[in-house]
Amino acid sequence: MQIVLTIAGFDPSSGAGITADLKTFAAHGLFATACITALTVQSTVGVRSTHPTSPAVVAATLDCLNADLPPVGIKIGMLATKQIVNEICNYLELLRLKDSEIQPLIVLDPVLCSTSGKALLDPTAVDLLRDRLLPLVDWITPNLAELAILSGIEVASRDDLPATSRALQARIRQSATAHPTGDHCLGIFATGGHLDPPDDFLLLPHGETLWLPGSRINSRATHGTGCALSSAFLSRLVLDDAPPQAALAAKVYVAQAIQSAEEIGSGGSPINNLWPLLKS
Repeated sequence: MQIVLTIAGFDPSSGAGITADLKTFAAHGLFATACITALTVQSTVGVRSTHPTSPAVVAATLDCLNADLPPVGIKIGMLATKQIVNEICNYLELLRLKDSEIQPLIVLDPVLCSTSGKALLDPTAVDLLRDRLLPLVDWITPNLAELAILSGIEVASRDDLPATSRALQARIRQSATAHPTGDHCLGIFATGGHLDPPDDFLLLPHGETLWLPGSRINSRATHGTGCALSSAFLSRLVLDDAPPQAALAAKVYVAQAIQSAEEIGSGGSPINNLWPLLKS
């Protein structure tokens, strides 16, 4: 049984965050541990408020889990505050410096705000996330707005995605040269849900690119799709898929999770993360 770790916020409606990640990992046959970075007051209608976890508790949780259940993969989502981002960086730097042939695969879903517009990361933490955290992870899965904020370049159309992704990748590579981990090549899985058609873009760590065709699904069950996509992508990487195959498999997983979901609540209904376990 392979162990993966999710570091994210808690959604009490079980559509996104920690609960979505745990369900997605279970659907892929992985055992998942969790570190909660914030409690949120939300439902399918939207986020009312956020309540960050103490940075000391986050640090203690990660230390405790790593001593007993070291992960082969780590998914990072909502981080809430600059202090929590700092603790996550401290934790990952220790992992990267370990004298081990096996390093955990790390996927960051840079959650900056909710679909309803509620900020999920303190704006003062964005620079730290980009300049210190990104050099420590293997992949990021930003949407168009998140990619624009991280790169500092407007992403207005499909044609902007390749150049913007390359610019961010080059910036991280340069900032990583003086980092203890050495030269770093960040992979970018940019989600194009707001494009027409909603194609995704994959920039591999060493520069190769790939467009992943998408089609729009008419459903209200879309709450937590970003969380599920990044967790499914990490799952497939841990299960030894090459990145293009992992990305395609993650897209298929999320599409089926949307199509098989029963719509509940008054807003964005949760997807059916456990559909692989419920097939007859």
